[in-house]
Amino acid sequence: MIYTFGDLLLDVGARELRRGDEIVRLEPQVFDLLRLLVENRERVVSRDEIIERIWDGRIVSDAAVSSRVKSARQAIGDDGVRQQLIRTHHGVGFRFIGQMVGREHATSVDAPAPQSWKESSALSPPSIAVLPFQLIGVAGPYAAVADALPHDLIVELSRLHWLTVIARGSSFQFRGPDAAAGKVKAALGARYALTGAVEIAGQRLRASVELSDTDDGAIIWCEAYSGEVGAVHDIRSGIATAVVAALELQIPWAEARRALTAPKNLDAWAVYHLGLAQMYRFDRQGVDRAADLFQQAVSREPGFARAHAGLSFAHFEGAFLGFAADRTAAVEQARRFAEASVSLDPLDPFCNLVMGRAAWLTGDLEAALPWLDRAVELNPNYAQGKYSNAWTRTLLGEGANGQSLVDAAVALSPLDPLLYGMLGVRAFSHMVLDEPAEAARWGERAARAPRAHPLIELIAAVGHGLNGDAARADAWAASALARQPGLRRQVFFEAFPFRDAATRAKIDRVLRRMAL
Repeated sequence: MIYTFGDLLLDVGARELRRGDEIVRLEPQVFDLLRLLVENRERVVSRDEIIERIWDGRIVSDAAVSSRVKSARQAIGDDGVRQQLIRTHHGVGFRFIGQMVGREHATSVDAPAPQSWKESSALSPPSIAVLPFQLIGVAGPYAAVADALPHDLIVELSRLHWLTVIARGSSFQFRGPDAAAGKVKAALGARYALTGAVEIAGQRLRASVELSDTDDGAIIWCEAYSGEVGAVHDIRSGIATAVVAALELQIPWAEARRALTAPKNLDAWAVYHLGLAQMYRFDRQGVDRAADLFQQAVSREPGFARAHAGLSFAHFEGAFLGFAADRTAAVEQARRFAEASVSLDPLDPFCNLVMGRAAWLTGDLEAALPWLDRAVELNPNYAQGKYSNAWTRTLLGEGANGQSLVDAAVALSPLDPLLYGMLGVRAFSHMVLDEPAEAARWGERAARAPRAHPLIELIAAVGHGLNGDAARADAWAASALARQPGLRRQVFFEAFPFRDAATRAKIDRVLRRMAL
């Protein structure tokens, strides 16, 4: 970015201050201070923020801050008496009040940046630029959160192997309301931009976040968060967790929509996302179509780990939901493609997840657990990883652990396509903990959730049966049998292989009473 004021030009990229053809020599900290004030000229920058940004939060004296401000003023032809460019707000901080000549600009914005191989196709793996957030009002000692929060997001989003995250040094060149999506696209090649604003009013901190498509500036997703300003570090952590979990869903859905409007010669990445959209239908046609699309993606790019993982997931669904004509073959395919995905990318959480799910199909919960644990370790904000882990631990008899994990999964992804399953795990956890009324309540919620399949309806039936409500139990069992006539106890325990003998026995009694 280049800022022009008076007869001076501040070139951020070159880290130079020039007066005409002459370079004005500045110490690094003085340059950083001047840049900080210029880039945030719409507000007062507090002393605490200056210390946080220039000295990385180390303890320094007021004299050190005053010395750097004095040097910056001298470099631009100002002083503490006139304060024509840098004004002191006593007890608060400093503000740059100089008038810009024209508009600030970036040397690379007007000409498209060279594209890497990942951006050679409009449907190649996506990239995102997280821009510094706007700070509204005078934030005092909390002003640094406007940069700290997007920095946290860059770090957390970098855990998502399928998403290219533009480095802070590049994305933080774009500040203020003029950081338009088109400029970000041209300069950085980013397909998505994450922007936001932070406002502190009294003892409350409010942050809003927007995900937009840089092609047309359309907002894909937005959310607002708030909390007590005294708990700013907890708020930062909470927002970063929530945003990363949301983007884990929102960007793949956006990629699928993009693929639907693309030419017919789709690349492997686009075909993969069309497969994801079909996979989350959870019906026979969707599972078959998803498997076909994932297979196309693998054929076009044999080294595409997530396409192999998608194939494993599709075969898992076919076996789990009873759609596969040959369950044994589907179980073997789920295992084979899961192994292929992990061999191609052992650090992808999705690949580790499908390895765990493949083991789950065989009833080997002990073998599934390390893979599911690893999926969560690789991405602590991976809602489906926590959910699958919760299933496994609950089936192993760890009701309290399963409940804690599934609650975390729902908090991370309250609109998840697998929400019905998350609620079903909650019902199972209460069965393990011998809380029949709660098991019935959560089973009912699970069965009424969008996309709930017949096995979930049987969970509701079992919950009501354990709670002594035979009428509700029989009603849900009848609904499940109407949708899938072949449902019996064997199918239920094949899908949910409980290790806890007491829990399995009481569920078995309820299913036998309903003649299943």
